[in-house]
Parts: sequence; C-alpha cells; structure tokens
Amino acid sequence: MSVISIEGMEFYAYHGCFSEEQLIGTWFIVDLFLETDTREAEHSDELHHTINYLEVYQLVKMEMEINSKLLEHVGRRIITSVQQRFPSVKHVRVKVRKMNPPLGGKMDFVSLTIES
Repeated sequence: MSVISIEGMEFYAYHGCFSEEQLIGTWFIVDLFLETDTREAEHSDELHHTINYLEVYQLVKMEMEINSKLLEHVGRRIITSVQQRFPSVKHVRVKVRKMNPPLGGKMDFVSLTIES
C-alpha cells in the first residue's frame, strides 16, 4: 500500500455557524491522504492505473464550494466523494483548516482531521 497526499489546497469558502461567516467567508486549507495500492502504476507508468490528482482536487474543490456550518460536515463530504469516485482507495484522511477563525482572539487556524 502507498499513501498519496495532496496537501495545502487553498480555498476561499463560506463555512461557519455565524451568519457573518456564511456571508463574508474566509480561507481554508485542506490536506488529503489517500491509502491505495499503487503497484500496477509503479510498473506501467500509466495514469489510469492510479489516482488522478487533478480529479481528486476537483472533487475537493466542488465540496468546498458547498456552504456548511461545520467542518465535520465538509470533511465527511470530501471523504464520501473521494471514496465514491475512487473505490480503490482503502483509507482516507482529510484535514480541513479554517484560517483566522472569528473566535475573539488571535490564532492561526482551527482544524478538523477526520478519516475513514
């Protein structure tokens, strides 16, 4: 098994429980780790024998464009979308970071890591 990672994907999105977050939005950073068998691609050097990073990025982007209150909901949608499109993925871990959250103090981000 191998782990394919796509890290540091940046999106401006409108996730949050506060109405201001749904209106103004903020930056999010998503890291995705996909456990899959890459042996066939290792020998064939053919993209169709592995996970297409562009397709994965497009799935994540599509899910990030759907407004949600909770990072938990966003993370689960990303996992579900990836697993449905790529059944060869055996394990998925996603980390969603909300940059500069409006919590009344200075902090870089809050995050959720979820896996399946």
